[in-house]
Amino acid sequence: MTLHKGAPARPGHPVNPFYGEADPIGGMDESPPRHTLPDGPLAPHTAYQYVHDELMLDGNARLNLATFVTTWMEPQATALMTECRDKNMIDKDEYPRTADLERRCVAMLADLWHAPDPAAAVGCSTTGSSEACMLAGMAFKRRWSLAKDREGARPNLVMGTNVQVCWEKFCTFWEVEARQVPMAGDRFHLDPQAAADLCDENTIGAVAVLGSTFDGSYEPVADLCAALDTLQERTGLDIPVHVDGASGGMVAPFLDPDLTWDFRLPRVSSINTSGHKYGLVYPGVGWALWRDAAMLPEELVFRVNYLGGDLPTFALNFSRPGAQVVAQYYTFLRLGREGYRAVQQATRDVAMSLASRIGALGDFTLLTRGDELPVFALTTAPRVTAFDVFDVSRRLKERGWLVPAYTFPPNREDLSVLRVVCRNGFSHDLADLFLDDLAQLLPELRAQPCPLQRPTRKATAFHH
Repeated sequence: MTLHKGAPARPGHPVNPFYGEADPIGGMDESPPRHTLPDGPLAPHTAYQYVHDELMLDGNARLNLATFVTTWMEPQATALMTECRDKNMIDKDEYPRTADLERRCVAMLADLWHAPDPAAAVGCSTTGSSEACMLAGMAFKRRWSLAKDREGARPNLVMGTNVQVCWEKFCTFWEVEARQVPMAGDRFHLDPQAAADLCDENTIGAVAVLGSTFDGSYEPVADLCAALDTLQERTGLDIPVHVDGASGGMVAPFLDPDLTWDFRLPRVSSINTSGHKYGLVYPGVGWALWRDAAMLPEELVFRVNYLGGDLPTFALNFSRPGAQVVAQYYTFLRLGREGYRAVQQATRDVAMSLASRIGALGDFTLLTRGDELPVFALTTAPRVTAFDVFDVSRRLKERGWLVPAYTFPPNREDLSVLRVVCRNGFSHDLADLFLDDLAQLLPELRAQPCPLQRPTRKATAFHH
């Protein structure tokens, strides 16, 4: 056999001249080191092929019905992101147009969320909603500490048990007591009056979630604000509200315009959303906005004399690419209000149709129907004893569909559900294919003597 460029054959593995041709600076005739740096360089095509081949073992992102994160964008958006991947978002003096696009996005969101004076609203891009929530929580705590002498007092934050884990992280990192309203019965999110009852003089704020990750339902933001208004009339306590609109903040303005949840409510001081969820941008980008500058204490704004200019910054991260911010502006420009409305309506239509058809199978009970977030949760029907949601999740994974199964938080830990997240790109056609696969699996699941035990059902790749 003639070797490429006279390179000697390497011991251990035969060379495949059609696929893994030998290369004098490192061909594919042996496995690369996985936990140490290689001794020398590889050819770029070889390094690419090693990484590419291994990543084929990942799941297909388009079939991942667990994630809220955008998995499809137009090629023009991808091209813009490629052109901006080397721009550091923090270098605002060097990249003034990228910085201006960020300011425009903040202004557009302030207008979308009915800020009293959109020009006076302040905000920034973040790496995602988790960072944005941290910033909102920090503003809450600083405003609380500045209001009066708080020495020796422990701050607390009121929220439902259904909040995303970033809020629990915030409370742990910044030493804030998490006061959580438990679920009860068929109420799977925060109860407004119960939340108000948990507030006291050391409450830094309350969090409402516009689109719970557990079931896709909106929390009653207006009712929470009304309960806190009544509390203030009775006690004088003025508790601000942050709306975690990670998903719903980019759905409700277009599909539920009459729903009052945003800056139209005077008690709402800040809002976040994930541009990389229903903002329709690849990860990772989020947005944090405050009603006005008074809601964001000046102590949290750092002015850095760096890279040629005085740069005000209040994000937690410093260096990060500007590509996602550019892609967000592109998407705002590309779609506009009517385009977003059409995209989100199509996604909600898919969710509601699929939920209805799954409900009609008779094996499942729907908890939500996709009529708020395009997300729905379901559990097995009471009469079903042969399988549970973990069995369904495991079997669907064999067909390539990633559908999470999990138990609910305290007070409803008895309830285990499947959750289906519909996103732009998950079409009626793909929903039909998903339903076909589910229907084909059901006879085998019904034939089981009982649900697999937990240690067994964790092994999702095989079944008996």
